[in-house]
Amino acid sequence: MRFSHAASRTQAIFDDEHVISYAGLAPALRLAERCGLDHLVGEHVALGAADGVNAPAKVTSIVAGMACGADSIDDLDLLRHGGMDKLFAGIRAPSTLGSFLRAFTWGNVRQLDKVARQVLVALAAHTPLLPGAEVLAFLDVDSMQRRTYGYAKQGSGFGHTKIQGKNMLVRGLNVLAVTLSTPLAAPVVAASRLRGGTCGSGRGAASLISQSITTARAAGCSGTLLLRGDSAFYSADVVTACRAADVRFSVTAKLDPKVKAAIAAIDDDAWTPIKYPRAIFDGQAGGWVSDAEVAETSYAAFTSKKSKQVIARLIVRRVKRLDKPAGEDQGELFPAYRYYPIFTDSPYALLQAEEQHRDHAVQEQVNADLIDGPLAHLPSGVFAANAAWLTLAAIAHNLLRGLGCLASAFHAKARGATLRRHLISVPARVARHGRSGGHGHLVLHLPTGWRWQPAWINAFTAMHDPPAARAA
Repeated sequence: MRFSHAASRTQAIFDDEHVISYAGLAPALRLAERCGLDHLVGEHVALGAADGVNAPAKVTSIVAGMACGADSIDDLDLLRHGGMDKLFAGIRAPSTLGSFLRAFTWGNVRQLDKVARQVLVALAAHTPLLPGAEVLAFLDVDSMQRRTYGYAKQGSGFGHTKIQGKNMLVRGLNVLAVTLSTPLAAPVVAASRLRGGTCGSGRGAASLISQSITTARAAGCSGTLLLRGDSAFYSADVVTACRAADVRFSVTAKLDPKVKAAIAAIDDDAWTPIKYPRAIFDGQAGGWVSDAEVAETSYAAFTSKKSKQVIARLIVRRVKRLDKPAGEDQGELFPAYRYYPIFTDSPYALLQAEEQHRDHAVQEQVNADLIDGPLAHLPSGVFAANAAWLTLAAIAHNLLRGLGCLASAFHAKARGATLRRHLISVPARVARHGRSGGHGHLVLHLPTGWRWQPAWINAFTAMHDPPAARAA
């Protein structure tokens, strides 16, 4: 590929009032409109400050900016260019949107959380967002520490996070999120909550999980619902919340003395060898693992809390240690293993239950998408504003996921950055034709030869009524 003209004969002029950079916002915001985002915000979100007026238009502007890739308040200015005002009305300036976010109280954030849950339920009704949800669906809970800089961020503090496999203390704010998925669907955000940076991973998880279960049922997850989590969520409160809602659980158990004793009591003949189709990376062993052994036994957890004691399955995966021997001439006296226990009441067979638990890592895809998008920064110094930003990021993520489901089977599971690149960031020229009744007929002229044109047209057609039939 090379230039077709010399540099001296090439000019650049920013003077076209009809070109837009994000034509994919047309079907995306039509989908948001169909799911009632404006109506729900107007009904549930009531900010007392003067900067909180006209919340529906401001929320939609922020969600639209996030869908385009904005990761800060200033980035929301990307909506104000070319012919955007010909396609959309009510686009707000970044300064207005920043003042709007700072007007949020914690109660307003909870109101916005309710809107996010109801939008997800509507998305599941209007798009094939959760195929197979009537048979099996998964709720995955996890937390992540988002780094902040300086000391002006309310609530920031030092908390643990993993960077390139290393556990480190990072100053920031903590995000607790629960995602919803099926074996056939990519995960969406069922609930999220921003917490102080020093907050433990499991704090408040039981209440957020209860909200997520209600949302999942309302979104059509009428079959088996299984909660998955790591050892940070191995607690009586989490398990009790699942059992109270008739939800199965699968959480990594902590290797305390009682669990170690239960593992030691498993007979050698009970271990079943398994081979992974694709090797998985074991951070503790420091290498790739392609085979292991699994076994199970019955286990009574939380016995110190008699009213919350639970008896369920303890599924254990063991991987042979690959540590180097002490000397070249010294052979292996006896095999040594690393153990990974899972406490679960899953109704599935041993190997299937263990495999399903390992798929808990699917939530990392959501975390990565959010970090690669609106959660690249927590843009405000006000804690409630950042909490509202997190909820709006969840709405934008789910909206993109719904748009991808309408576009194609590939885009239904594609990364967020891919959805923005293929479906949202498409340039177009806005033209108005046939002025009838005072309103012109809008036409979007998109680039010919766009590689993902069929997928884009699928999403656009699904969200727009067909044109009126013409007389012969």
